[in-house]
Amino acid sequence: MILEEIHKYKIIKDPLEFELSKEQIKEIEKIEAEIPLKIKHLSKKDWELFSEIFTYNTNAIEGNKVNFKEVKYILGENKWPNKSKEDIAETYGVDEALNFIKETKEHISIELIKKIHKIVFKNSKSFGGKLRKKGENVVVMDNNGNVVHEGAPQERINHLLKDLIKWYNKNKKKYPALILGAVVHNQFENIHPFRDGNGRVGRILLNNILLKHGFPPINIDFKNRSEYYESLQAYEKNKDLKSTITLYVKEYKDLKKRLRNK
Repeated sequence: MILEEIHKYKIIKDPLEFELSKEQIKEIEKIEAEIPLKIKHLSKKDWELFSEIFTYNTNAIEGNKVNFKEVKYILGENKWPNKSKEDIAETYGVDEALNFIKETKEHISIELIKKIHKIVFKNSKSFGGKLRKKGENVVVMDNNGNVVHEGAPQERINHLLKDLIKWYNKNKKKYPALILGAVVHNQFENIHPFRDGNGRVGRILLNNILLKHGFPPINIDFKNRSEYYESLQAYEKNKDLKSTITLYVKEYKDLKKRLRNK
């Protein structure tokens, strides 16, 4: 039913460039009301399991080799499997960053973005918490060597982040949380402000926005990474949020099943 509501749209335009109508806002709010998971229903055990699920998946999307059982072993028993120190450090880092956004009152700022990056990568990357420097540009290629994404020029990073933050602060009481989170996440990925680690920071930033609006956190499952990349491409090329919102609703439904069957 809820996905059928989304499929009514030919396109959900990017509010950074196209202001949403009152009717569109109401429709997205209806979709949010049908999300089958409520933050107030999440127990301490639910949060622990979510952190394990999210930590495994968000790292696996980026090539981390620690499997789900090993994530549970690391976070639950503080014991290390036979994996690289970098992969293990990033397992701890993502979990710590999730705890950080649960506690912070801040929604979004350049300092918050840098803080999240520093927490995740403090023991694995020498540039943790530092934006790209002059001459450091990012090109993402697929398995066939085709360029699928090019980050913003380094000299534009601060300006673009400030514009995104300004837009969010102006609209945080106007637009539904799913729209706010999707725009912040997708535009952050377009900017690609760090040498590495943008995907993980962007997905944690998405969850910070959702939490600040009273919504449960979301996990992007490793098995859905192709759909996730396609949603980012739809946003970057066509200014369309439809596939992003569709994916988020799908992930909420899957997460509820996993928490119910714990």
